[in-house]
Amino acid sequence: MTKTKAVRVSLLPDAVRREAFAEASRFRGEFYECLTARRDELFELVDAMLCADGAVKSPVDLTLLPEHRRGHGAMYGGLNHGRIDAGRLRTVLAGLSLPRFDGGRLVLAVDVSPWLRSDAPCSADRLFCHVYGRAKAASQFIPGWPYSFVAVLEPGATSWTAILDAVRLGPVDDATAVTAAQLRGVVERLVAADQWQSGDPHIVIVSDADYDVTRLAWVLRDLPVELVGRVRSDRVMRLPKPPRVHDPKGGRPPKHGPEFRFAKPETWPEPAITTTTNYGKAETQAWDRVHPRLTHRSSWLDHDGELPLVEGTLMRLKVEHLSKDRDAPPVWLWSSKTGATPDDVDRFWQAFLRRFDLEHTFRFIGEPDDRETVMSGSAGGRAEKDSPR
Repeated sequence: MTKTKAVRVSLLPDAVRREAFAEASRFRGEFYECLTARRDELFELVDAMLCADGAVKSPVDLTLLPEHRRGHGAMYGGLNHGRIDAGRLRTVLAGLSLPRFDGGRLVLAVDVSPWLRSDAPCSADRLFCHVYGRAKAASQFIPGWPYSFVAVLEPGATSWTAILDAVRLGPVDDATAVTAAQLRGVVERLVAADQWQSGDPHIVIVSDADYDVTRLAWVLRDLPVELVGRVRSDRVMRLPKPPRVHDPKGGRPPKHGPEFRFAKPETWPEPAITTTTNYGKAETQAWDRVHPRLTHRSSWLDHDGELPLVEGTLMRLKVEHLSKDRDAPPVWLWSSKTGATPDDVDRFWQAFLRRFDLEHTFRFIGEPDDRETVMSGSAGGRAEKDSPR
């Protein structure tokens, strides 16, 4: 009996490894087909980047690794003249085995991370990127390229994510419009790859306060998605309009209900839902059909016709305390789903907390300083100088 158990235990990891190896091999073959020019050189450069010990400071260092079997000239030729079919690669990524939450639900996160280019004044379309943590209790604006990422989050005791798309934001781009188009493309590719089928739970998309979550909810309302985003604690929204009563004076009925001021508890009605979770005692209050009062400004400036009523579930998450006895200010979240249940409310804020796994992904890709390295040489075959750390 002991021998049989030992054999069974030893076979399971081997089976898992074989399956993972087959999946990785299939992806490598499909990725190779996405390279349309100088594919052998680009493929070896990718292998070298993945096998490099630590951050890649210069493309020249990649040519010294065993995975790169060609010379310096091939490396410069691949970077200058190589081509990749980005659309095909996006389709390949959407067809991979993706992590799922309870019920087979996909949870996506969207965020922006800069590739700082402070020492590359000749690089086109640089923007001033807001960067935190480079000095004590301070933030800075540093020239660079901001990229919008969409990644699949994973449940459990892990911080791995699966990046599905990355788009560089230009100087004239509307970040909300670019993100909406990016998310639409990702969701449509997931549906085309049978990652979502009719009857499956809606795909959850979580975002931070930098995004206009109500605008995204309106633009993506025809897709099987639920938006969950953090909103600023100084916001003012509106409650649903009260039931209509006969007014002898006539006039137009109100479109919005009373104000809901996040900073003034006296404007809050009794929450429709209150949940308590043993997450360091996390208490959540939720109000249904809360919406912003929209105006023809910002992302709604070019909206044709009457402004819509974008209703959703407003949530206030309060954690008892953080580590090291730090104060925990409440977090305000808004979801595009109306008529939410207590299980929905807990699912929303727990999915939002997993959004921070994307920060670990950015660190894994490379610290902002590490990504200042200019990865493309000039036409004459010279690499620009690495930025100082």
